[in-house]
Amino acid sequence: MSDSFDPVTLEVLWNRLVSITEEQARTLMRTGLSNVLSDAGDLSACLFDRRGRMLAQAALGTPGHINCLAEGILRFMEHFPEDRLEPGDVLIGNNSYELSGHLYDITIVTPVFRGRTIVAYLASTCHVVDIGGRGMTTESESIFEEGLHLPYLKYHRAGAPNLDIMAIINANSREPVKVLGDLRAQVVANEVSGQRVIETLEEFGLADLDALADQVTAMSERAMRQAISDIRDGSYTYTLQSDGIDAPVVLKTTLTVTGDRMTIDFAGSSPASRKAVNVCLNFTAAYAFYAVKAALVADIPNNDGSFRPIEVTAPKGSILNAEFPMPTVARHSISHFVAECVMGALAKAVPDKVVAEGAGATWPIVTMGYHADGRPFSSIIFTHGGMGARMHKDGMSATPFPSGVRGTPVEIMESNAPLLIHSYELRPDTGGPGRYRGGLGQEIRFGIRTGTPWRLPLLVDKTQIAPRGLAGGEDGTAGAIWLNTDTPLTAKGTAELSPDDQVTFHLPGGGGSGRAFDRPPAQVLHDVAYGYVSVAAARDRYGVVITGTGPFDIDQDATRRLRAAKGMETAT
Repeated sequence: MSDSFDPVTLEVLWNRLVSITEEQARTLMRTGLSNVLSDAGDLSACLFDRRGRMLAQAALGTPGHINCLAEGILRFMEHFPEDRLEPGDVLIGNNSYELSGHLYDITIVTPVFRGRTIVAYLASTCHVVDIGGRGMTTESESIFEEGLHLPYLKYHRAGAPNLDIMAIINANSREPVKVLGDLRAQVVANEVSGQRVIETLEEFGLADLDALADQVTAMSERAMRQAISDIRDGSYTYTLQSDGIDAPVVLKTTLTVTGDRMTIDFAGSSPASRKAVNVCLNFTAAYAFYAVKAALVADIPNNDGSFRPIEVTAPKGSILNAEFPMPTVARHSISHFVAECVMGALAKAVPDKVVAEGAGATWPIVTMGYHADGRPFSSIIFTHGGMGARMHKDGMSATPFPSGVRGTPVEIMESNAPLLIHSYELRPDTGGPGRYRGGLGQEIRFGIRTGTPWRLPLLVDKTQIAPRGLAGGEDGTAGAIWLNTDTPLTAKGTAELSPDDQVTFHLPGGGGSGRAFDRPPAQVLHDVAYGYVSVAAARDRYGVVITGTGPFDIDQDATRRLRAAKGMETAT
């Protein structure tokens, strides 16, 4: 077949590759043993050509994992060049600084052989439920405290599992069955999708994926360059603050457009922390890339070509460019704000394509302790605050942005960990008012049912500094954590709790977009009817007077007078 594919064949082949990675991701979720895989989808599934260029990825998964793999695959190839690999080999690693940013993310890479020749690589990065050490806590002060390090190794050799590595993992995890089960799911998913790659090559008469990769990545690169070229040349800056630990963390970005290239520089951001909230540059770049692509060219294939026009930098040793042996296990509590910081800079260049600040980092419920019979347990459940409003739509409630990790149903929470969920509901009035309202946060009250003392590592953010609104929209509502309804808990650290203690998470709401008094009264009425906005907030923050106790109605005359008194027109 020619090295250049006609449009129809190219489309068919592209869809085939995407379906291969989707099968890879869904196999992971179906066969994984932990809720982190099966329900939250804290994973990535990607296909690379034999030169290590990312070619396709599953829609399921997180931008951090996916985009980190674009660079991470090259580290595996450096340690294991083609002449050191044979059919049936499977590679493993969790280097915090070169892969996905912390030891909890384990990457499995499988070279795809056709005969004795490598034609592709399949890789996935998945978050395991426990990797030993102090656990998933901000309190570690070096990488050595954070868990088991897996250098670049062969997890399988010529099809045979490396039992020594499995024994080491088994001995270093509080949940070895779930961890080893999830790793097995990664191996199987790569194997299944590897078979699909070979079937595709044979069906279309291709020797390898190189020519297809050349064409697809070139198209993505052209589309990204064109989108950047459409932005006026110049530098656009934005500064975002998060709670940090001892003091607020400042993220500052300068986004510079020169023709069809973009540089994103985080000089001016806070120095590294002595605690475990530092972010490796690979992960910083991953979320910076994601923000640009989501804003400018969301519909083009995300592959090696789409990364080429963008360069991301941060000062070495800063909080966004962690170096060995800086601790990084809670890097999500800072890194997820990278995308929002880039969005803030883009708002000055392409204001109609961005979103307001949201809750940003996920709020994981991390519990550790012992069952009544002495067995250890460690669990991670992901929960989410509100997304910031978009320029033409409300923000989504209890929805992660930018992570993509999904919430977990209560039934799954309680069946996968000794948790007891007492309440789980949206928080009214937490979405920032605006022409488009910010997404609502949640209230989650939970405890443990082991009858034993337990530990709650806390590694959340936006409890001191609320998500900011955009284009005249108001700020969202900050979060809070309460012990037994009346004692505040710090957002970072580890709480030592008694068997009957209950903890309540008040998750943040996202910022609004546009002026609140420009929101049509009918939409405010809808929000009140569904419990998203209170009657008092409708009047005080939106200038809409609601009558009745259900069904509700709008007092049109009172609304007109109220908005007129504030110099606002009543929107239709």
